[in-house]
Order: sequence, then structure tokens, then C-alpha cells
Amino acid sequence: MGSATTQALAATTTALGAGSGVDLDVAGELFAVARAVGDSSQLSGALADSAAAPEARVKVVADVFGRSVKPATVSLLTTAVEQRWSSASDLVDAIEELAVRAAAIAEPTVDVESELFRFSRTVADNPELELALGSRLGGSAAKGSLVETLLKGRASTATTLIVASLVRHPRERRVRQLLSRAMRVVADQRGRAVATVIAAAPLSAAQSERLSAALSQRYGTPVSLNTVVDPSVVGGLRVQIADDVIDASVSTRLADLRQRLAG
Repeated sequence: MGSATTQALAATTTALGAGSGVDLDVAGELFAVARAVGDSSQLSGALADSAAAPEARVKVVADVFGRSVKPATVSLLTTAVEQRWSSASDLVDAIEELAVRAAAIAEPTVDVESELFRFSRTVADNPELELALGSRLGGSAAKGSLVETLLKGRASTATTLIVASLVRHPRERRVRQLLSRAMRVVADQRGRAVATVIAAAPLSAAQSERLSAALSQRYGTPVSLNTVVDPSVVGGLRVQIADDVIDASVSTRLADLRQRLAG
């Protein structure tokens, strides 16, 4: 991510936090705009053209989307195109991220991260589902409808909107990659980090609390846990937060020992 995009993303995130009227309709509109902009090189180029005056880019937003989306959506898009982006694809990513954050804001009491994680595990455990959602052969509308059917009564409206919208517009990204990014964005919006914990057996409530507290102290921010049970780790834990991996599993220690004995 270029420095221009980093600064632009910070500005749009701040605008979202300071805005009003952000609801699931706004989130859905932002997802739709991200699809429209991502599918049109002409439109994405015009909106991300740093050589054009910001006023000209804002006019494109008003002309193309002004009459079809809510004022809160127009306001967020206006802030986005006023910024300088490293590339047109970065702008599309940013609009999509705004949509995910808006969905999290719209249902603040729902544990969206956990719902996204559960669905990601369902996908991981079902190769046929992963193929159906990730194949280039299926239509985007059909993929979105499949997600809505699978999550009906099992997940919140916010989570369903996020997942269905992302699989409709994957842009060469794998389904689990989309879900992992969405989890990180939602967690960041709510001021915490997400750790994926791989253990040989389920953690007790006390163990989870101790681990969460230790990680929160280490990273200086609240940390929520998503636990994956994998008997192959034998014992101990493997913890991943963003790009950091803390591997204290027995299987890894045994593998290291075998390597040293063999070498």
C-alpha cells in the first residue's frame, strides 16, 4: 500500500466515524458503488485521476451516483475521491472497506467478526462450497443468493450483507481471503485485533480469558479470539494476529527437534 493510499484511507475512515445516517442501506450502496467502479476502468480512472482537480472528481460522483444513493453515501464517496490514491484499484478497495465498516457500525451489538469466522470455517471444511463461491464460472448474483440462503437465520443482516457482497465481486481474491480481510476491518472499526488460535482441543473459558488478556497486553489493544481445533498440533498453541505468528505447538517443537537430529 502506497503512502498516498495510506493517508487517503485514514481520511475516509475518519469521515465515516464522524458521519451520520450510516446504516445498512448505506453499506449496501457502498458495496454496489465498489462493484460499479471496479467493473469500469473508465469510471475508476476518472475517480482516481490525481491529475484531475478534486472538484472534477467530485462532480463525477454527483453525476453518476448522486440521484441513486443516500446523502450519507454521497458524502463518503465525495471524501474518498477528494483524496489522492496510489492506484485506481486502491480506491475500489477503500470504497469496499468503507462498506464493511458501515455494516459493522449499523449493527454495533452483533459479533460480526465471530459470524464471519464461523462462515470462513464452513467454507474451509467444505471444498464444494468453496468452489461454488470462488469459481469464475458461476454468476455473481447466484453466488450472492447462495450465501443469503446459507446464512438465513444463522447470521446477522450485517454479516450476510458483507459476505454476499464480497463473493459477488471477488476481483481475483479467494473466498477465505475476502473473509479474513473483512474480519480484520470489522475488528479495527471496533477498536480491537483478532487472533486466530489453533489448538489441539477447545480452550476453556478461563484459558481463553487468560490468553486474550496476555495478547491484549502484548499488542496494546483488546484482542478477540477465534479458535480452530486441529488435533495435528498435538498440544500447545499456534496464534496468528495479522502477520505475526506465535507458534508454541508441540508439533512444531517436535518438527524442529527432528530437523536438528537429522542435521
